[in-house]
Amino acid sequence: MLPFPLFAVALALLCHPARPELQAPGCSEEVTGDHLKVCSQLYTCCTSEMEEKLSQQSQQEFSKTVLETCNTLHSTFASRYKKFDEFFKELLDNAEKSLNEMFVHTYGQVYKKNSDVFQDLFKELKMYYVAGNLSLEDMLNDFWARLLERMFRLMNPQYHFTEEYLDCISKYTEQLKPFGDVPRKLKLQVTRAFIAARTFAQGLRVARDVVSKVSTVNPTTECADALLKMTYCPHCRGLSAVKPCNNYCLNVMKGCLANQADLDIEWNNFIDAMLMVAERLEGPFNIESVMDPIDVKISDAIMNMQENSMQISQKAFQGCGKPKSLPVSRLTRSISDGFNPRFRPYSPEERPTTAAGTSLDRLVTDVKEKLKNAKKFWSTLPYNMCSNNSSASVVEQDECWNGSNSSRYNFPVMGNGLANQLNNPAVKVDITKPDMVIRRQIMVLRIMTNKIKNAYHGNDATFHDASDEGSGEESGSGCFGLDCHLEFEFTSTDAPLLFAPIEPRKIVPNNSACSSEPSQLILLVSCLIVILHLRLR
Repeated sequence: MLPFPLFAVALALLCHPARPELQAPGCSEEVTGDHLKVCSQLYTCCTSEMEEKLSQQSQQEFSKTVLETCNTLHSTFASRYKKFDEFFKELLDNAEKSLNEMFVHTYGQVYKKNSDVFQDLFKELKMYYVAGNLSLEDMLNDFWARLLERMFRLMNPQYHFTEEYLDCISKYTEQLKPFGDVPRKLKLQVTRAFIAARTFAQGLRVARDVVSKVSTVNPTTECADALLKMTYCPHCRGLSAVKPCNNYCLNVMKGCLANQADLDIEWNNFIDAMLMVAERLEGPFNIESVMDPIDVKISDAIMNMQENSMQISQKAFQGCGKPKSLPVSRLTRSISDGFNPRFRPYSPEERPTTAAGTSLDRLVTDVKEKLKNAKKFWSTLPYNMCSNNSSASVVEQDECWNGSNSSRYNFPVMGNGLANQLNNPAVKVDITKPDMVIRRQIMVLRIMTNKIKNAYHGNDATFHDASDEGSGEESGSGCFGLDCHLEFEFTSTDAPLLFAPIEPRKIVPNNSACSSEPSQLILLVSCLIVILHLRLR
């Protein structure tokens, strides 16, 4: 295939073989267009081979322009997701490092011998951020329960505590309140902040992947004909200087990009939900303001228990009974492992600073602006295509290419989306056959939007990630690496999948798909459920 500049020169020489000033109608005296499939058959400068090559070129240029336009949006979400993901992970690493340095300095060997309790806490926090599938509330309750057991032993080194005794103490945690109000406040702050942070980063990743999946466009036969007629058929008439009419270009693009435009409603809902959570991240759900001083908060809780150790121990002994005393030989060693009576709290001035390279506020401010600019991207894509496509630089004047000649384009511009293309005068669009890739991404956006709205209220919604089932990458409810791709299982039908997602039924596997002991009615219903499930796959 000839490069386009050389091809254009060949067309010009063919249309004007004798004199440069020869007008285009001279072509009709030399070549009739009976052999052409799409361009005008009145007169032409193109052969069948030329028309085919120009058709291929117009499709390639169209697909390339769509991809380049979408790549800008894709790069925006990809880079912001990467920044947020790196920030959150570094924030956790720095918080753990800060706590370790502070507690080694403050508690010395006592902390070192019990550091696994704190290491496990951060390990599980990181695991939740990366993979989900963990209850933050249960995780934190378990941390405080383990810390209570260790602290109680350290405060009462003269006694032997069995596991059963320590379990009994854990049952009295609410009455004892050994750590004051710190666990309750920290649980609320950590839960809301982590849910918001993880969901927000996940939303950026979903946006990146949705754009990636829908930006590759393969024109239908009808779209390919419309693109050829708009961009290169004028050349075959010797009218290479005449540009497409603006409304004509819009109708071609709206027809060719009808499925992409159907993303717009769910896309805008998704953007609005992301902006809502962004506001939370700047305010009460700010994970930086929660994790940065977490070492001080835990230290305050430990101080509270130490200061009230006698009252806490007495209440515990009343409820669980007095434990057995240790033998004298073991008592000395046990006391040496306890808290140093000259313990001093860690002063704020000595607390090491944690720097994650940037601040959450700066990141959120930047991404909010990008999110606002991304609204209505899919419904405005045809307009951007008509203004950015160099081979289809459109004009508003009367003397423009309207699909058949140089004149005014008199047809109205169609609405957005597949349903509005029934009477598109520029492109024949089959509105009964939606693009299933697009429909899947509409559902992805809808599900992610619901998850984001839950995060806005501090709730962690369940989230199915089909990549967990096949790839084995980072198991859990959210494959969360940079190379993971969020995807959902859908059935391919000719109808658009625009209904609310149905919660999957839990079917207990058995030797027979319909075997069960209950009544015949339950048996019948079970069989129907299985049959419907198989039909929908």
